[in-house]
Amino acid sequence: CFAAQSSLFATAAASSSSSASNKDDDTIPTFDTSDSQQLASDYANYFSAYADLFHQKIMLTDHHRMTAYYNAIVQNRHVFKDKVVMDVGSGSGILAVWAAKAGARRVYAVEYTDMAKYAREVVRANGLEDVVMVIQGAVEDVTIPEEDWDRFDLQMEDGDVNSEEECHVNQPQSQSKVVDIIISEWMGYFLLRESMLDSVIRARDMFLKPKSGILLPSHATMLIAPIMNAYDHSVIVKEYKEGMVEWNDYLNNLKKQYGVDMSILTEDYDKEQRDYYLKSSHYVQLEDDVILAPPAVVKTLDLAVCTLEDAKGVGETAFSFDIESSEGGEGDDEINGFAGWFTVDFQTRTDEVGKKFGAKMKNPVHFSSSPEIGETHWGQQAFYFPSAIPIQRNSKVKIDGTMEMYRSKENARLYNVKFRYTIAAAVDGSNNVMDQVESVYSIP
Repeated sequence: CFAAQSSLFATAAASSSSSASNKDDDTIPTFDTSDSQQLASDYANYFSAYADLFHQKIMLTDHHRMTAYYNAIVQNRHVFKDKVVMDVGSGSGILAVWAAKAGARRVYAVEYTDMAKYAREVVRANGLEDVVMVIQGAVEDVTIPEEDWDRFDLQMEDGDVNSEEECHVNQPQSQSKVVDIIISEWMGYFLLRESMLDSVIRARDMFLKPKSGILLPSHATMLIAPIMNAYDHSVIVKEYKEGMVEWNDYLNNLKKQYGVDMSILTEDYDKEQRDYYLKSSHYVQLEDDVILAPPAVVKTLDLAVCTLEDAKGVGETAFSFDIESSEGGEGDDEINGFAGWFTVDFQTRTDEVGKKFGAKMKNPVHFSSSPEIGETHWGQQAFYFPSAIPIQRNSKVKIDGTMEMYRSKENARLYNVKFRYTIAAAVDGSNNVMDQVESVYSIP
């Protein structure tokens, strides 16, 4: 998924007042409140960008993204044949269209924004309106249409309820587990940003057949690695420093020309600039050769069984990287920070129940947003050090530490990432260990 970084970042402060009344600071208001102000704030901060065709086009022109989803559906027609499918966060409706073309007998394309009207047009233009039903609204509020039960012979799994009659009488329609496949493109920057995974988990628990139902993608992995990206790092530090020089020049001119002293604001302005340039992650499209060590896995998710608590972030997770200076290097190598990205897989269920009853994906698909794949609209997130760590010629550097990721208290769709680490450099048999460093970054 894509959302303009500036949109969510700029409105984080505006959302803080509305989030204060939530049951929990990391609760997503769209499905946890009837407060119209909170709902409007969540729409403005997050959903509104997805109503624009321009933003949809950015995702639709991501070749790696499109190929992965297309192959997962089209190359596994046997999984979709005569099945009931739900597309969560359908956007333009393209995944729903592919599912219908792959043989699904009924597809529910759920889209919160006004992009739903364009999805309906796409569905009609492709002659699939009898199969694909576009539903505008939050998936948490969706109800399976009463008429679909007979028209599409909707069935719950044996043992889920005693009979179809009991299903109608005792269970709310929104709790009807008649969906065979949930497909969704829910991933944000560094996988979890935007917190859309919550809606996918809730849709799974409300609609998916618990024993045989599958989610696509089925699994997700988050990874980090140290990087050498000196030019971009230096540009960011330079922009911060130049910004402070411009601020001081402004103060001097203000006092000289207008007789007003605003230097009292310098500390706050500096904090604002540091938060933006030095304490935020940065969207990057890295080349493969900037990765200094094999990546470390910091979180894995099995979509069939993961929980809302799992979606809230990454618990404190250890990592260790061994970095050697490049062969024949001139001694100007350096470590500029960490980069984070994700992978997802479209494969057969691996949980014990799913392995027994779930559909078999004969043609599994793997997708990665890593630098080695090439550009995707997700790119990577770079967490730059305050200062680069030099790697001396013919030396080895070891970084040991932990990473933790948690939702921002100001905006539950945004995350903070905390790194704690020590760096040991071995040169000519000696071993120098730096004090432990702790850095917290926001993912804007």
